[in-house]
Amino acid sequence: MRAKTTRSWNGYAQAVAALGVGVLRFNFPYMDAGKKFPDKAPTAVAAWQRVRRWAQAQVAAGLPIFTAGKSFGGRMASLAVSEGMETSGLIFLGYPLHAPKKEEKLRDEHLYPLSTPMLFLEGTRDPFANPQIMESVVANLPHATLEWFEGGDHSFKVARSGRTPAQDGAWLAPSTVEFIRQLLA
Repeated sequence: MRAKTTRSWNGYAQAVAALGVGVLRFNFPYMDAGKKFPDKAPTAVAAWQRVRRWAQAQVAAGLPIFTAGKSFGGRMASLAVSEGMETSGLIFLGYPLHAPKKEEKLRDEHLYPLSTPMLFLEGTRDPFANPQIMESVVANLPHATLEWFEGGDHSFKVARSGRTPAQDGAWLAPSTVEFIRQLLA
């Protein structure tokens, strides 16, 4: 599977790898097809399951596999886990808790039964994650941690920061690696 090149997530993947954690990136079918709108959940969940099986076949027996996704990708990963996909932990890069200005319709119900450790990395200016609502949701997830990135939008860009998209993505790597290392300790 070919990975779509997006500079901020390229920066994230490179920074995580530079900190000693292997990274595998992939595209959902809609991306490879050049479509604008994401796949329906069953198609996206099936893609995650295929990638997970492939990854498991590639790593040495017993090595942990963590699952990370940006926005839609993270939400679909958590749906796959809720349907039985194994993972050592879920890492959400800008979890889309609700659509912008539609805070009454949350996308959280499937998270509550999960016993999987979760790390939510969120920008304080993300229109998909009202900070008060996000805090409340995470407080009700016993195995979840929430880290805020001050001034970051849904792509973690901070206005007038002077950082490149790759640097914005790399900004998240230390928190990711620390989460993984704590779980493996």
